Amino acid sequence: MDFEKRLNRLEEIVAKMETGELALEDSLKLFEEGVKLSRECNAQLTEAEQKVKLLLGVDASGQPVTSDFVAQGE
Repeated sequence: MDFEKRLNRLEEIVAKMETGELALEDSLKLFEEGVKLSRECNAQLTEAEQKVKLLLGVDASGQPVTSDFVAQGE
């Protein structure tokens, strides 16, 4: 499942749980699924952050100079 589908499913789960109309067992199942999806999304975002490079310029040999992406607040 791709990131967008996971995120959409997570949003569906949150909306269902916010209604307060689910049985306890159903809520627990959805909660477990939501935690799993949240972890998967977080892992995918972390992996993407590690791949992102900021182009700082070009060195004397014409090669790009890059640095690791640093999220704001870090």
